[in-house]
Amino acid sequence: MPDLIIARIYSRFFGAAIALVIVLAIGTSGYLLIGGPGTSIVDALYMTFITIATIGYGEIIDMTGKPGARIFTMVIAFAGIGVTSYIFSKLTAFIVAGELNEALRRRRMLKRIAQLSGHYIVCGAGRVGANVAHELDKTGRAFVLIDVDQAQISAHEERYKHAMYVLGDGTENELLEQAGIQRAAGLFAVTGDDSRNLVITLSAKQLNPVCRVVARCHEVNYFSKMERVGADAIVSPDFTGGMRIVSSMVRPHVVSFLDEMLRSDENLRVEEVKVTTGTAPASIETFAPTSTEYIVLALKVGGRDTVFNPRLDRIVEPGDVIVVMATPAGRQALENRAG
Repeated sequence: MPDLIIARIYSRFFGAAIALVIVLAIGTSGYLLIGGPGTSIVDALYMTFITIATIGYGEIIDMTGKPGARIFTMVIAFAGIGVTSYIFSKLTAFIVAGELNEALRRRRMLKRIAQLSGHYIVCGAGRVGANVAHELDKTGRAFVLIDVDQAQISAHEERYKHAMYVLGDGTENELLEQAGIQRAAGLFAVTGDDSRNLVITLSAKQLNPVCRVVARCHEVNYFSKMERVGADAIVSPDFTGGMRIVSSMVRPHVVSFLDEMLRSDENLRVEEVKVTTGTAPASIETFAPTSTEYIVLALKVGGRDTVFNPRLDRIVEPGDVIVVMATPAGRQALENRAG
């Protein structure tokens, strides 16, 4: 973003700045000749400046009886005033156009957010929030970022072409509503402050009780508080990191498999697809026919009992959850079939 702004300033003002320097250089040189040996460079530059700026101070270089010098002054004044007027007009247009474009862009973005449904909200654009956003983007899930830090928002906007965000504190109901909390499928409270994550969780559940909330928590004494205000899942980066370190030691091939899955170009993930009440009972073979886009791993009957590697003739009922390893396209195809 800063590089883009610098490039725009350079393209708009470089030529005009060079023209102004040339006028100043010509004016200074001319007044040095007009003033004679007793004239300093500072005096000549000052004379050029007050002429261009139309300040109206008296002549510090005597031009009495020198019509050529007065004609030179008029030429310098005409050229200098023209260049400075051009620079100020371009500067005004740059500021106004920039503010107008920014306002229009934000308005278009808020319209896009207003059209979202079943999306996710990420509160916190730090290291954890950035990784959450990256995973949502890689798996083709729409999301809105909320953060109070403009630098974090700018970095996010630079990273994602069609970024949607709200600048401000995620603890405020108004900002959550702007992000579409009433229509959101889930919210991530992943700021670096446990107390803020607690308030975000509480606010989100009050505005949309069915929205799934996953909260980040460091301090153990906050776990019970977050559960009481409605957090559906609480994740401790310290605990998870410790478990990952142990897994890397005692089951390295499993960890390697999962890492390779996350890094693959196909964006493979272990996903879950819930069969809605509007879907008629059907066998797994009918509901999820053989495809290169997904592999059926398990079936949670009624969302509770798990059947691993289910038979193809196993009947899928509304309310069941199919666990698959799938690409984003495969997951979307199964979600469409599930209603």
